[in-house]
This record gives sequence, structure tokens and C-alpha cells, in this order.
Amino acid sequence: FKIPATSSPKEAAYQNINDELMLDGNPRLNLASFVTTWMEPECDKLIMESMNKNYVDMDEYPVTTELQNRCVNIIANLFNAPLGDSETAVGVGTVGSSEAIMLAGLAFKRKWQNKRRAEGKPVDNPNIVTGANVQVCWEKFARYFEVELKEVKLKEGYYVMDPVKAVEMVDENTICVVAILGSTLNGEFEDVKLLNDLLVEKNKETGWDTPIHVDAAMGGFIAPFIYPELEWDFRLPLVKSINVSGHKYGLVYAGIGWAIWRSKENLPEELIFHINYLGTDQSTFTLNFSKGSSPVIVQYYQLIRLGFEGYKKVMENCTENAMVLKEGLEKTGRINIVSKDQGVPMVAFSLKNNCHYNEFEVSKLLRQYGWIVPAYTMPPNAQHVTVLRAVVRCDFSRTMAERLVLDIEKVLHDLDGNFQEKN
Repeated sequence: FKIPATSSPKEAAYQNINDELMLDGNPRLNLASFVTTWMEPECDKLIMESMNKNYVDMDEYPVTTELQNRCVNIIANLFNAPLGDSETAVGVGTVGSSEAIMLAGLAFKRKWQNKRRAEGKPVDNPNIVTGANVQVCWEKFARYFEVELKEVKLKEGYYVMDPVKAVEMVDENTICVVAILGSTLNGEFEDVKLLNDLLVEKNKETGWDTPIHVDAAMGGFIAPFIYPELEWDFRLPLVKSINVSGHKYGLVYAGIGWAIWRSKENLPEELIFHINYLGTDQSTFTLNFSKGSSPVIVQYYQLIRLGFEGYKKVMENCTENAMVLKEGLEKTGRINIVSKDQGVPMVAFSLKNNCHYNEFEVSKLLRQYGWIVPAYTMPPNAQHVTVLRAVVRCDFSRTMAERLVLDIEKVLHDLDGNFQEKN
């Protein structure tokens, strides 16, 4: 915990660290994470070649800035942003969806404040409406930026936000309603279309103009390719901003996220800073400043390398492997499936009988086989439900799915034996 007094040979320093890191889990077997754990060797090469470029030095690295702008426009078009032929999309690359969410939330808060001040109304009690299934970064946003978080509680068997209840909770102080395209709990897509339609009606009745933000951290790089008819994006008039994680199903290593706005009018100008001490006038709207260029560069690589066809094949393959895992678990006769077929390719499941041992014990024993499969309880009011979750990423093969089923069966058999010995 203190810097050593003397230097070490580079070989010894490397070996000491490398030996310790061997005790980490295997990223490929980490089924807790949605974050990409494999990329092509060409990506690794691009990453190494650009590691020493600071992303914020736009004047010094103009091509990197151009690649970021191309990514923003590609993603905005993928999300059906209403852009003219020569119109540039409004968005920014971020460290991850957490930063993108903070930026989107700040934009909503400032828009709401500006409107309220113009009407001579107080601006001291903003709130945001979400489901209780939101990722913790929304709780962070609410706490850090002093916005009340109004959560729609869940119930057993329904683990996403109910749009009807969400709209009922909206009031004149609501800066936006957050819909999730791919819940971390069970992968399910929330019904953004129904939320939009209900909110349109409420806005007409009240004279408010409450907007929607879509947290598409997981689903933003899935829905356009395998559910193209699903209306969740800028096709819906009240959707004003969307975040997506490039380092999840965007197929890029951590950390890269994207914040995309419907149009310039949805991003208040006063939140954009202009600096000139890096060479020329540059506009910036980020919480983070210095960061590596590599994630942006390899995001662009994936977009042009795979194209629409390639992403579609990857997402279809992930979905098929998730179905193999789901069907294998169902065949054991001892598993309840909590996740949905349409959504993020993952399988959330629980034990049909957890009287003698529970999901946490299953998770612990799976570590013996190298698998990292988290167990967790659902949020209020479904906290009595415990589930295990296996995320299917692009490097999770059919063979791995079949092997995981076999190893789960072994764990259940071992736990059965332990219970019988005790009794």
C-alpha cells in the first residue's frame, strides 16, 4: 500500500502482476457481464496503435474526431433520427452508458428548468419516472444532480416498468420518463410504443410536454437488426434522446457509450462548452475529459467491418445460443425461466424448488467449473424472487451453452447429495 523505496526489474514487476491476475475469473466464462470480452485481432492491433492518443485533442487528432462523428451519425440513423439529407446528427461518444445517461438527464433537467422559469414557475423539485428495474446509474444521476427518482414498483411475473402506472406518476415536475430497452434483470424490452401513446394523451390533457428517454444500453445494438419493426426509437415523437453501450452489444471492449439526441433543440446550448486552448475552437459536452481514443476507433471498425448484415448475423447467433441454453435448462425439469424470448440474448432462471438450497449456492458451486453466473434478488415489490442470469455474448458458443447445462446439472446433483447427507 506504499510505493517501494527501490525499483524492480521490468521482468519481475510484470511477472508479479501477471501471477496475481491469474486468480481473476476468465472473462469468457463471466456470464454476469454484458460487456464485450472478445474482438478480432485487427481490433487489438488498432487499440495498441492508438492507445497513446488522447481523445480530447481534436485539433491534434482530427481523424479520430471524424471517426467519432461518423459513429454518431451511423447510430443516429440506425435509431431513425429525423435527419435531413445533409443534416448532422447530434450526439457524443462517452466512457459508457453511465456517462451518456448523466448527460441526457442533465439536458432534460435544464430544458425543464428553462421552460418553468419562462412561465414564472418554481424549478426546485424536478423528478424522473422509471421502473424499479433501472440500472444503478439512474439512481446515481438522481442523487448527484438532485432529481427525485419516482420508481414504478415491480411484481412477481412482471419485472419491467408498467407504462400505465408510469404515466400515472407523471406530474408537472417530471423532466422525463425513462424506458429500458433490455432490463439487466431479465433482458426484457419495455413497451416504449405504449408508453409514448399514453404520454401523448396525458400531455394533451394537461398541457405538459413530458418527454421520454430510452435507456438502450443493451438493446440499442440488438433491436435494429433482429426486431426492425419494433417501434422504440426516434420514430416515436416523444423519444428525445437515447443512450447505447458500444461496449456491450456494440461489440467493443470497455469502455465506450453513445448519447444521441433527436435534434439540436433537445440539447440546450448552455450545456455545451467551447474551448480553444488545444489549438482551435472546440465544443464539448461530456463529464469526462481526457480518455483513450481506442474505443471510438474500434467502434468505427466494427460498424464498417460488420455492416448491417454482420451485426444481424451476430445478434441472431447470440439469440439462437440463448435458446439452446434455455431449452437445455427447461429439459432438466428443475428450472423456471424468468427471461423472455424477445429481448437481450440472456437466460434468467430460478429453481423450481429452493427449499433445501437456493440460487446463491448454485452460483457459488458453478465457480468450481469456472463459470461466473450471478444470483440476485429482484427489486421491490418482487424482492422475494431470486434468479440466476447467464448473458449470451458473441463469444458464447452453442458448445459452451450445452456445457453450462451439464455443469448446472452436476451442481444440482451435488447439492442434492449434500442435503441428503445432512438429513
